[in-house]
Amino acid sequence: MKFPKAYSLQEIASLLNCKFVGDKNFSVHGMNEIHVVEPGDIVFVDHPKYYDKALQSAATIILINKAVDCPEGKALLISDDPFRDFNTLTNHFKPFQFSAVSISASAKVGKGTVIQPNTFVGNHVVIGKNCLIHSNVSIYDYTVIGDNVIIHAGTILGADAFYYKKRPDGFDQLISGGRVVIQDNVGIGALCTIDKGVTGDTTIGEGTKIDNQVHVGHDTIIGKKCLIASQTGIAGCVIIEDEVTLWGQVGTTSGITIGAKAVIMGQTGVTKSVEGGKSYFGTPIEESREKLKQLANIKKIPEILNKLK
Repeated sequence: MKFPKAYSLQEIASLLNCKFVGDKNFSVHGMNEIHVVEPGDIVFVDHPKYYDKALQSAATIILINKAVDCPEGKALLISDDPFRDFNTLTNHFKPFQFSAVSISASAKVGKGTVIQPNTFVGNHVVIGKNCLIHSNVSIYDYTVIGDNVIIHAGTILGADAFYYKKRPDGFDQLISGGRVVIQDNVGIGALCTIDKGVTGDTTIGEGTKIDNQVHVGHDTIIGKKCLIASQTGIAGCVIIEDEVTLWGQVGTTSGITIGAKAVIMGQTGVTKSVEGGKSYFGTPIEESREKLKQLANIKKIPEILNKLK
């Protein structure tokens, strides 16, 4: 998430009421999670296990809960609670905007697009040409939809990321300030849920088709011309490359990559990254031929035991 203008390190520290290490005029351009940070971004870290990863990332401003040696060319924001202060920044630069109408005045809708009754279109949404949005769809703020997109009834684009920090009194939510981006010629079935990024984009690539009752987690990137069948659940920060097929009730863990043209058979648990161009099955996931051989061999166990008697 980029700020509307560049701010100085001192200005950001004053906003958070925290100390800083570095030139007070050090330029701050935005904030992002560690997997999408760029120079000029703030990234937060609140556990020693991840200090090095944050300090060595592309981010040039590290919001951290301990004074450490600052890498050359970077700056630190020293906070007693980086998680809280990351939320403070999101609330400041991208606050929730109340809407009292079904289609926001700031939304842009392309020529030939049809929006059926009872659909909600939030603030600063962009919808392209010749789209068909069926009834009872909710399109949250800042969502971007390309041309020739079909979205069926009951689908929700832009709900918050499922991202929490455990506190003594319960769970504290990391506020989402990202977007959902749907590219051209995408089809989305009924009752799907696609969460926005925490600070970046959740992206559905051109020509991809999604069946009913599919969930896509925050910051996931789905490539072009993928097929995703019903009741599939895709966790956050997953990369699904072009022309991948996920059959029904597939589930994934977060932070993995599924290679181009892979086929994931129904009810598979994708527990790790897998190469493209192959077919996979089972939990834990394996190439389908190998997994099916294993299942066939398991059926032979009683016969083998009887021969040993």
